Amino acid sequence: MLETILVVDDTETVLKTVVAILRASRFHVLQATNGSSAIKLATAYDGKIDLLLSDVKMPEMSGPELGEALMKSRPDLHVMFMSGYSGGDLLVLNYGWAFIEKPFVATRLVEMVKNVLHTPDKSQGNRQFDTRKAPDK
Repeated sequence: MLETILVVDDTETVLKTVVAILRASRFHVLQATNGSSAIKLATAYDGKIDLLLSDVKMPEMSGPELGEALMKSRPDLHVMFMSGYSGGDLLVLNYGWAFIEKPFVATRLVEMVKNVLHTPDKSQGNRQFDTRKAPDK
């Protein structure tokens, strides 16, 4: 069964590129251009969403606000953020969620997504997962 990733980015070219990379890597991908449409999509989707991959800075609702909102209804959701803004990782580290800086290469994105999804005992969001530490092999 394919793992499902919800990708959210307000920049259309980034969204299309990330979705294409993940689909080529055999993930089932849902996509939204902002937080409110992502919440509507997640609410309407009956299946499991394994990972939220969201831009940090978006109009109306930030990535961390979206992550917090989605985890209320999907507490097993893994969360990973991406941003091209300097300092975006500091905001994300406050939540304890994974972060990748834009621009990134496709192989690094896929590798990090797989690490977040498959490394044992990686709790997410205000718990004990620290993305600054390398995962144990």
